[in-house]
Amino acid sequence: MQGVYTGKRQVKEDIAGYLFISPWLIGFFAFSVIPITMSLYFSFTNYDILGSPIFNGVANFKRMWTDARFWKSLRVTFTYAFISVPSRLVFAFLIAVLFKRASRMIRFYQAAYYLPSLVGGSIAVAVIWRRMFGSDGIINIFLQFLGVNSTRSWIGNAGTALWVIIILAVWQFGSSMLIFLAGLRQIPKTYYEAASIDGAGWVSQFFHITLPQMTPIIFFNLIMQLINGFTVFSQAFIISGGGGEPQDSTLVYALYLYLRAFAYNEMGYGSALAWVLVLIIAVFTGLIFKTSDRWVYYES
Repeated sequence: MQGVYTGKRQVKEDIAGYLFISPWLIGFFAFSVIPITMSLYFSFTNYDILGSPIFNGVANFKRMWTDARFWKSLRVTFTYAFISVPSRLVFAFLIAVLFKRASRMIRFYQAAYYLPSLVGGSIAVAVIWRRMFGSDGIINIFLQFLGVNSTRSWIGNAGTALWVIIILAVWQFGSSMLIFLAGLRQIPKTYYEAASIDGAGWVSQFFHITLPQMTPIIFFNLIMQLINGFTVFSQAFIISGGGGEPQDSTLVYALYLYLRAFAYNEMGYGSALAWVLVLIIAVFTGLIFKTSDRWVYYES
């Protein structure tokens, strides 16, 4: 009888537990599992949202091979990711190293440098950024103050428009910086004390103690920022005016996906583009994980 009572009590506790997490489960299936499954199905169909999806096999994926804007969006996205991600991480790491030394104003500086990460992805900041780099924006005003006669629209020039978005991404280095700073503070001080006794200078300590100890944090930040780099959308959408202008120089992959799915009502093709993006991110993430045992150091 005791065993039966214990079993019933366990069942009641399990039911209570599932009831408590049911809001999360409902949200997970309603907004993650079901949409992901539907997008996979739509990627093999001709679907314009207004009508019924018509199965067309791998036609959407074959279409990409002859889609010039698809290849253009890939080039723009790879350029953006491979420049902005390393630049952002290097800048964040160097600032974190400087902030490692305690001072009275350190908390204020941390908050000030983290602020762009909180507001940098907002629509309002993207609008301000677009205005700053316009022909009559503050960037040109500053250059004119320095004696450079610049009246160009930095976002209206195909050669500089993407760099405006890259600079915005690097400016949002605060989140990575705080993660680096937390990792730096976990390195035992005894390592540096022993190195100092042996006569190692600051540069030697950085490359033989700080950098190896920080490789797990670098690995984590690299993965997260690479995913963010490949999925950038809001900044490009606002700064480019919603169409990747000028001359598709800011047509990042997520923006092109959005245009195909929602502007041109090609939801089937848009879903196929989404799954190709998932595959690209998975490949690069897998490569980083595959090579991590060669450069990521774990004490265990």
